[in-house]
Amino acid sequence: MLSSSTETRIPVTVLTGFLGAGKTTLLNAILSDKSGPKIAVIVNEFGEAGLDHSLIETVDEEIVLMQSGCLCCSIRGDLSRTVQDLVNRKNAGLLQFDRVVIETTGLADPGPILQTLLVDLYLAKTVRTDGVVTVVDAATGANTLDQQFEAVSQVAMADLLILSKTDLMPDAKKTELETRLRGLNPTVNIFRSVKGLLPTVSLWNLSGMRRGGGQKNAMDWVMPSKLTSKSPNPLQNISGLQPSQKNVKPTLRHDDRIESVSIVLNEPISVARFDHWLDTLVMLRGPNILRVKGIVHLEDIEKPFVFHGVQHLFDPPVPLQDWAGTSQQSRIVVIARDMTREELEYSLNMLREPNQTLTKCTSDKELLP
Repeated sequence: MLSSSTETRIPVTVLTGFLGAGKTTLLNAILSDKSGPKIAVIVNEFGEAGLDHSLIETVDEEIVLMQSGCLCCSIRGDLSRTVQDLVNRKNAGLLQFDRVVIETTGLADPGPILQTLLVDLYLAKTVRTDGVVTVVDAATGANTLDQQFEAVSQVAMADLLILSKTDLMPDAKKTELETRLRGLNPTVNIFRSVKGLLPTVSLWNLSGMRRGGGQKNAMDWVMPSKLTSKSPNPLQNISGLQPSQKNVKPTLRHDDRIESVSIVLNEPISVARFDHWLDTLVMLRGPNILRVKGIVHLEDIEKPFVFHGVQHLFDPPVPLQDWAGTSQQSRIVVIARDMTREELEYSLNMLREPNQTLTKCTSDKELLP
């Protein structure tokens, strides 16, 4: 069932990045910003967060209150209980916050947190994923991607990349790294941070799944990111299946485990065909799907909808009630690990073949060319 247009759940941002990338600096920037919304930051340990003590106003057993009015707490038990405790205090008038930021450990894959936000009954009705923000060290990021697959996954799953320590690197190196990052995640936006400075407002409202977020927000979410003139967009004039940037970088290591493809369909898709494609992909390759997202026009349905999934779990689809114009073009993006480009292209081409007989999937053959 499609979601209602009113969003009452608390937005949650997942903040990730490999060890030493600069999450601590970003956290301190968030917690010191008095002009932004009130934030409750959930970290794994206070010591790991490395909070700037000059920003702290009061400390109790579980909650650190910042001078900006933001909060910081550590995960006590499981994530659901921690969030529930914060929300209960908020509802009782004991705490004030508008948003939640969850900081992962440097070695963590953000996927399990995103799944928890979907499958936990309390979290699913109380909070929503607002976006994944990944911090990448401009100085050591390339070597980290070579050596640590966790860092590659963090990039591939991001809605926004914060390139830290950019003042330490020449422009050519930064552009080279950004090109590599977009090869892993073509729709991600990249923000360059200098000495930890950045407008924290750029971290919010990243997901196209926000109810009432509108057509522009959803389109920005599924379109290739806007690049500078120094870094030409390899997906310009997007149409059909898109080439991978990394085909020109055969020396990369862990990058070769990630494939990203997208498809544009100019005519509405039948409900049966879309369901068959998605069911087949999830059943046969669910654990390998880092993210799948898109704007889809279905036959006999007036408005398109936005959908998003991580592995085999999907957010409730969100209808775009404000859709304007006559275009009925669908755009779908899939980012996967340990799948070949041929498999992904063959899978997406199932959406192009209206005369193909639909049969129940029983083996990997349905995803093989």
